[in-house]
Amino acid sequence: MALLRNRDFLLLSAGQGVSRLGDGLYTAAAAWLAWSLTGDSTAVALVTVAAFGPAFLATFVAASYADRCDRRRLMIVTDLLRASVAAGATVLLALGLLNLTLLVAGTAALSLIGAPFGPARNAMVPQIVRAEDLLQATGLLHVAFRAAFFVGPLLLAPLLAVSSLTLVLALDVLTFLVSAATLAAVRVRRPAGPRHRTGLGADLAAGLKALRAEPDVLVVIATFVVALAATSGFLTVGLAALVGERFGAQGGQYGLLLGIAGVGEVVGALLLARLPIRRLALTAVLAWALLGVFRFPLGLAQSPAIAATLLAMTGMASALTDIPLIALVQQRLPDRHMAKALGLWEAGTAGALAVAPLVASTTVEATGIGTAFMLSGAALVGLSALSAITVLRFARRRTTGRLALACTE
Repeated sequence: MALLRNRDFLLLSAGQGVSRLGDGLYTAAAAWLAWSLTGDSTAVALVTVAAFGPAFLATFVAASYADRCDRRRLMIVTDLLRASVAAGATVLLALGLLNLTLLVAGTAALSLIGAPFGPARNAMVPQIVRAEDLLQATGLLHVAFRAAFFVGPLLLAPLLAVSSLTLVLALDVLTFLVSAATLAAVRVRRPAGPRHRTGLGADLAAGLKALRAEPDVLVVIATFVVALAATSGFLTVGLAALVGERFGAQGGQYGLLLGIAGVGEVVGALLLARLPIRRLALTAVLAWALLGVFRFPLGLAQSPAIAATLLAMTGMASALTDIPLIALVQQRLPDRHMAKALGLWEAGTAGALAVAPLVASTTVEATGIGTAFMLSGAALVGLSALSAITVLRFARRRTTGRLALACTE
């Protein structure tokens, strides 16, 4: 595989894998620290909101800087700033001065500072790999990110068994520094053409105009956000209810089933990295229908084994929803607007993840577990069908326009 001989791609994958491991570890540690400080589940919720809220509000705007500045340098600065915030929290915890207010503020600061990082990273990939390798590169990066993020929370228990939360936060600082060091070693091709020096407002307006010029890309992003908001909460809230009421099990089995879904997503990403996909937009929206087919019967599962099988297939299908989306944006949007398009997607994702649990809990309470999962699956299939029809219509218009242009030349 040519990508595995690409020094810069390997550096990016390794560094960001370590960074995502730190993200997963910090997410689990912050939630447990909030509980340890207060013994109140509301405190845990506050920390969770602090982790997602700023990203929802700031990512699209922050992504503008990733389009107007040197992306690699911006990412390095972001890593160093986040390392400083995490180091401050580590010192406060060691001194016994860290309270819930400071924890929430620190978590929100990490989220806000990191807002341009994801869009900048994904927009930088075309600057280090060939255009024909974008889908494969995105798939392999997804494997590294997801696998590392899942490993992070698993490290919390053994680390706490031999040390303390202070060491856990110190390790998070180290992951930011590793990420910055690997980014400093990556060689990046300069984008074709000069960087446009425009103001923030003008740049955001130009980015939205560029997205409107690629309506099928906009449809794929909108489909992802709506699907996530309407149905992703069932993988947490709904699954917890299924495990507790149907299987009579404890949290360990709930965590295991979530882990199986995550492993399925990693496997799906590995398989996708080896497949040539020509129609990225259509693949991305139809993947939601496939996910819905496996989601539909989940609430009727009578055993953990059946639920695990369905969740593994759901996880594999979910890899098809975001990897083609990222590759599509990388291929179709001009470099000067690529990070903003990815930032809009990531901001929508953060907002969707914030409301999805409420949607799921309301549906489960109103209809019961089995019906709720069926409604979730049916909604995904219906949304996917509507989006696929729209994407095909735009593709037909694009083809007709090209033919008309060819005839006039």
